[in-house]
Amino acid sequence: MLFNSISFAVFLPVVFTLYWLLKRRGPRTQNLLIILASYVFYGWWDYRFLSLIVISSAVDYLAGGRISPETRPRWRKCWLAVSLAVNLGVLGFFKYFDFFAQSAQELMMSLGLNPDFPTLRIILPVGISFYTFQTLSYTIDIYRKKTPAIRDPVAFFAFVAFFPQLVAGPIERAKSLLPQFLRARNFDGVAARDGCKQILWGLFKKVVIADRLAGVADPVFADYAAYSGADQGIAIFAFAIQIYCDFSGYSDIAIGTARLFGINLMQNFSFPYFSRDIAEFWRRWHISLSTWFRDYVYVPLGGNRKGLAVRARNVMITFLVSGLWHGANWTFVAWGLIHGLLFLPLMLKGSHKAHQGVVAQGRLLPSVREFLQMAVTFGLTSLAWVFFRSESIVGAFGFLDHMASSEWTTLYLTKGAFANALLAVGLLAAEWTGRHRRHALEALEFPVAGRWAVYLGVSLAIGVLGKFGEAEFIYFQF
Repeated sequence: MLFNSISFAVFLPVVFTLYWLLKRRGPRTQNLLIILASYVFYGWWDYRFLSLIVISSAVDYLAGGRISPETRPRWRKCWLAVSLAVNLGVLGFFKYFDFFAQSAQELMMSLGLNPDFPTLRIILPVGISFYTFQTLSYTIDIYRKKTPAIRDPVAFFAFVAFFPQLVAGPIERAKSLLPQFLRARNFDGVAARDGCKQILWGLFKKVVIADRLAGVADPVFADYAAYSGADQGIAIFAFAIQIYCDFSGYSDIAIGTARLFGINLMQNFSFPYFSRDIAEFWRRWHISLSTWFRDYVYVPLGGNRKGLAVRARNVMITFLVSGLWHGANWTFVAWGLIHGLLFLPLMLKGSHKAHQGVVAQGRLLPSVREFLQMAVTFGLTSLAWVFFRSESIVGAFGFLDHMASSEWTTLYLTKGAFANALLAVGLLAAEWTGRHRRHALEALEFPVAGRWAVYLGVSLAIGVLGKFGEAEFIYFQF
């Protein structure tokens, strides 16, 4: 089920009403409703893959329950290995089997061999990368003695399947989300109102900005040779804003929806395109994933404890694995490699933590230095998006080569495409004014009439300009 669908517009108020009617029966009954609703939400796409969520939940509930009281290191490691093997095995099979089989075949063919490796054309279950990482963090944290095992299977299954963040995050940690399913939840009108604002803003970013910008970027990336270098530059800008609005829009809707149910999810995006270097970008982009890789890949590799050479190795491995997480294609690995190479000099100089606060704090406009830093960072991340968006490495280099060598004085894009690109500029301006908040509509500093004018204006824009075709969110494929 998609957030931008009629079915979800019916589903959400029904589940919301039942959820709060069941409050008197306690959190366990509400959790049972969450599990049922979440399975309906996920099964709306393909009910057959519900079994994977159930298996992942059951295995990690059992493994966590075995690891927690166990004192023998060998058995603790065995149960952790069970969790890792099942979760990563399922993820690897569904997401990477065909990719590695095809890559191995192409490699052997380049060596003059003619192998015939099987490919299964496996359908990728929606959200498998997200809920797999969420359950893995539970068993790993129990093994590290950072969180206790949970005894209530209903609460645990609700934690895994919670429908707002089930298929595209945020990837929550057990220590922050699980306790919320164990305690009684009270309806908070203030939180619910802010949740509705965040849902509204997320929906605007998805159906008005992202889906319209897809009409600018998609034709150019599909046939870049038919366009000028200027058209390609506009398409890169359009895709950079598209993927941000598509994914952060999903996160906004997920976080806002969770607040309607008395559940708080972590912030997943914090205005990343206002970053002053790549390190700050990764502290603000897909925060739940970047911190997951930091804690469960970078730190176990040794982190920054063993000298510059090892630190550099750990950084590159982390970025390469992060790239591969995004999809079974070498383009994603290249994208991760680019970001690793951009991040590495900052880490080696010790300046990767230089920008911690909000840019231009307390000022309307950035300084010239800040503006140039943001422009360079945005330009570098946008060029890296070419590899993320392209179908192949060859296609990405072909795109960039054509853009560099073709003329920039002619534009072939339609007037509608330019209008949509201007919407993106307007989006950035709106987000700039709210960059010190969790989302652009939070705590607007206007009188009541002004705030409602903004809400009605955004709603009107969604109704008039929104692209309603139940277009999937980009990150569903990951």
